[in-house]
Amino acid sequence: MQNTRLNTLLEVNFGRLSQWAHNPWRRTSLGIISVLFGFFLASFISTTFGARSEWDVVVAGVTVFLAELVSRVFYKSRPRILANGDVVPRSLLLTLTNDIKIGVMYGLVLEACKLGS
Repeated sequence: MQNTRLNTLLEVNFGRLSQWAHNPWRRTSLGIISVLFGFFLASFISTTFGARSEWDVVVAGVTVFLAELVSRVFYKSRPRILANGDVVPRSLLLTLTNDIKIGVMYGLVLEACKLGS
């Protein structure tokens, strides 16, 4: 990939975010925020696309497809174990994407329980 100014800017900022999130407490707080964002996204999906019954089947199919895709990518990657026994965690972006997926699934199940279906 070419070394453009935008590419350099994104690499530097993502590197800074990764260094900042190296602290376990910060990584945990980002995970909790991601789960809550996924919960909000589920509420948005159910209220927006549930109001018009034309898109229900399409949105449900896309949601299930994306959830399965994220699960496949996340659980296919294994955390690395160093020679001294330390475990290197998965990438931050992959972990946050999985946390958003968990929040979406929890939110959709909760919406279904509220509706009694």
